[in-house]
Amino acid sequence: MRQLKGKTKETNKQKKERKKEFMENKQRMFTVVLPTQFLTLDRLVETELLPSLPSALIAMDYTVLFSSLVILLLYTNCIQAKGTNYVTCGSVLKLMNVDYNVRLHSHEVKYGSGSGQQSVTGTNVKEDGNSYWIVKAESGKQCIRGKPIRCGDTIRLEHIATKKNLHSHLVSSPLTGKQEVSAYGDHKGEGDSGDNWMLICQNDFWERDDTIMLKHIDTDKYLAVTGRTYSSPISGQVEVVGEYSPSSPHTQWSVMEGLFIHPNDFRAQHNQHTEL
Repeated sequence: MRQLKGKTKETNKQKKERKKEFMENKQRMFTVVLPTQFLTLDRLVETELLPSLPSALIAMDYTVLFSSLVILLLYTNCIQAKGTNYVTCGSVLKLMNVDYNVRLHSHEVKYGSGSGQQSVTGTNVKEDGNSYWIVKAESGKQCIRGKPIRCGDTIRLEHIATKKNLHSHLVSSPLTGKQEVSAYGDHKGEGDSGDNWMLICQNDFWERDDTIMLKHIDTDKYLAVTGRTYSSPISGQVEVVGEYSPSSPHTQWSVMEGLFIHPNDFRAQHNQHTEL
């Protein structure tokens, strides 16, 4: 894998344009909310709808969007139009780096150096289905589907297309020599402790409008983007690394498109508990 020169320094005008595009993306984000009592991600996987629907749903081609929704509605008879404020266990989502305006991405392309594991990058292609990740509990544990993720929880992100987990370890990244971030695990979505990340956010729970950070448990590094771009076969995609400083602007992430499990049951239990 060849290395390209780093990204040139941006002007203030370019930064403003990038921030404007980020906010526009947030405003036109489309979400499908899945009630837990009617539909589970397991059923979506079994019918092979999950691998194909997300990219169609978020393609901003509203003809395709409408057709896909009709198919999903016919299958479940229970899609809700309203949204949920939380990111929950089992949610499928895309994460965008706030500073560089690229989505966290992976694919069946291995690093040509370092660990040789499946590469993780940032892409500015909004419709790419290889940018979807499912939220899971930390390694060796399970979470209740539809339960909101607490700030401070340890989670894993499993890449939908390849079933490998977002991973890091003490290996140098190929372009900048920072800490490598890869996708790792077996065909069942199981890896090791290097797949665990702490969710850092502002409130009690991970709200969809939150800006978050992900801190790698084993190495105390933060998921970040460097801005350096790769050459063939992933030309134009940017390097994703573990960054030592949480104050770096490159460590901020925000939820974009996704399929979110509705936390109906959890919310009722939580409200009952707080009233006691």
